[in-house]
Amino acid sequence: QVQLAESGGGLVQPGGSLRLSCAASGFTFSVYAMSWYRQAPGKERELVGRISSGGGNTIYADSVMGRLTISRDNAKNTVYLQMNRLKPEDTAKYYCSTQVGQVSYWGQGTQVTVSS
Repeated sequence: QVQLAESGGGLVQPGGSLRLSCAASGFTFSVYAMSWYRQAPGKERELVGRISSGGGNTIYADSVMGRLTISRDNAKNTVYLQMNRLKPEDTAKYYCSTQVGQVSYWGQGTQVTVSS
């Protein structure tokens, strides 16, 4: 079955960096686009960005453009979210996601807290 497992979250000071990873299994990873979402307390889940199956195309939310970068390694079935120049408003639980057929799949999420 499809499984997505995020890791790499933690506490970081404003201006700092983190790299999140999402290990995928149970489907042909290289065929599907992958997305990162986040959800802050009391807010709706929002799209952070998406990467195409081959990794050549990405889209980002305006709020993270130029600071967060999505990449993937199809040989390792892993998608990454490099987070630079982090701000307190980036504090949220981050999820990776994919859609296989008509079904969307989500990982359990990893918490990122940006605070001094």
